[in-house]
Amino acid sequence: MSDTAPRHVLDPLRPEEISSFVAEIRKSDRIGERPRFWGIALDEDKAAGSVAGGARPVRVVVMNPDARAAWEVRGWTASADSPAIIEGWSSVDHRRPGVSSDEARMVSQAARKSPLLLEALAKRGITDASLVWVDPESITGFEPEDLADRRLSWGTVWYRESVDDNGYGRPVAGLVPILDLDSLEVVRIEDHGVIPMASETSMYESGTWGPDREVAPLDIIQPEGPGFTVEGHRVSWQNWTFQVGFTHREGLVLHDLTYNDHGTERPVLRRAAVNEMYVPYLDSDPTAYRKNFFDWGEYGAGPLTASLELGCDCLGEIRYFDVTYLDGYGEPQVIKNGICLHEEDDSILWKHVNTRTGTSEVRRSRRLVISAFATVANYDYGFYWTLYQDGAIELEIKLTGLMSVSGIADGESPRFGRMVAPNVQAPTHQHYFAARLDPAVDGTRNRVVEVHAEAEPDEALNPYGNACIAVETPLETERDGARLADPSRALHWRVENVDKTNRFGENTAYRLTVPNTAQLYARPGSVVERKAPFVSKSLWVSAYDPEQRFIAGEYPNQGALGDDGVHLWQQADRGINGERIVLWPVVGVHHFPRPEQWPIMPVDKISLRLEPDGFFDRNPSLDVPPSASKHCGAGASGLSLTAKQDEGSCHCH
Repeated sequence: MSDTAPRHVLDPLRPEEISSFVAEIRKSDRIGERPRFWGIALDEDKAAGSVAGGARPVRVVVMNPDARAAWEVRGWTASADSPAIIEGWSSVDHRRPGVSSDEARMVSQAARKSPLLLEALAKRGITDASLVWVDPESITGFEPEDLADRRLSWGTVWYRESVDDNGYGRPVAGLVPILDLDSLEVVRIEDHGVIPMASETSMYESGTWGPDREVAPLDIIQPEGPGFTVEGHRVSWQNWTFQVGFTHREGLVLHDLTYNDHGTERPVLRRAAVNEMYVPYLDSDPTAYRKNFFDWGEYGAGPLTASLELGCDCLGEIRYFDVTYLDGYGEPQVIKNGICLHEEDDSILWKHVNTRTGTSEVRRSRRLVISAFATVANYDYGFYWTLYQDGAIELEIKLTGLMSVSGIADGESPRFGRMVAPNVQAPTHQHYFAARLDPAVDGTRNRVVEVHAEAEPDEALNPYGNACIAVETPLETERDGARLADPSRALHWRVENVDKTNRFGENTAYRLTVPNTAQLYARPGSVVERKAPFVSKSLWVSAYDPEQRFIAGEYPNQGALGDDGVHLWQQADRGINGERIVLWPVVGVHHFPRPEQWPIMPVDKISLRLEPDGFFDRNPSLDVPPSASKHCGAGASGLSLTAKQDEGSCHCH
């Protein structure tokens, strides 16, 4: 964003704001000579009352690894009128801040020099440690008792046959280094025996597995430019407006989504973001059983956001947003093209052919997509927030990249996974994504009503046996606010405004559906189950509290399992009917691997959806004009006519 672009109090933090506050922190002797940082966050509740372009309230996590100490520091960034100010330091258990990408690289480099690891690698014939990758992984729940006071990680070890090789295709099985993140050392090695490594390549570049197929050019052209406008981080598209945000923990955030209903700006959501990701692996193999990660709470979506300069992910007229995060050394880092904004054709919006008159009306659907990708070591995740012309909002999550694999001995068959290459198995695992939705359906006084289908039990009202009723259950307090999806009963939730009604006397509302769910296949009481209690439900509803920001708690890394989070907050049993509330829908997928997902995984898609349900008095897309496209005609032969399109254009502006 240029310095002259309009500013908003919830804009992503700028590099100079970050630097100004970190400079104040560095003045303190308590952080030592080599401090490490884990993120800076805008205090959004306070920021809402600040002045655009002025100082803004922030909170930073800083660690002194030599003193095994950590703090959360709160204060205000500098502005043109005032210097940065620190308001207070709060001690944090030094083990619990998340692991920055820089800290991960530091300990990985140190591990490759460890005599303990070098000796174990030599047993496997590996003598060049520069070709080894060590990925530090979350150890939460599996800390050795004698090391429980240390800030720890455990390492997955990978080997490349050359510097250009794909290491994630060649796991070094049976080898587990235990890492001290403060001292940057391997404190012990678990060696479960030598297993042969993969004997075939896992490269996936063009031409690796034969010549490329022939594909006809396909281009997207918008000769008059895009249909959206951008001022700073504020986006307007047809009837929608919203603010683009970005945080260290969640990555892409949308603020203040409103819909223009014939001249009336009607709010729908105050805030929308993917709040947490939990990935448990369901394999008891000694080099896989510890794999269960809070990728957001233990690492952070912001630093993992991929620059879309490294690949043109969208077609058409595109607007990119740069984003900034605080790295592990305390320096602001800019991710070029971190967020993508573009329009897409989406087939039919609505259509009817009147066979009596021989006329038809049809409208094509167009949607606006705001997206970002995060690369989490081997996996790549795309997060696509989509706005539709009929007032609907969708979150689609795309899973691709490389599966996290394990080694397997000659002649063995995996019991808890699938063979994908010689001596390589992909363990069964799950992906859970918890979104945070702060609803503002026609205002902030909202409630949630659960709706499901039932057969009419009164035979007098159901003489033919086919009558069906919608059973509505308002959720009154947080005791009622942990819910399970059930598509067999057409179950969904209405987010209603308690003060406003439509022309039929119904509360104006949006409908929330969570079509993708998964049961956690872990024994009750196990680490995997106790670490993430929130995955046991499809939706949580809680009262708004500015300090209850993340569904799994503020500091989930290496803490007592389940000692913070929405499952505990709800024990307060606060009212949620007609209050400012927060919705925490949980989308899940059970991943039984397939050989066709190796060596790189075609995209899997899961989603959740919000759509107007009595919010409007009729179809809000009746004002969408008919398409006027020369691509829709038909020739005398009956073959469709298409205009010749230019080849090779990507329109990545």
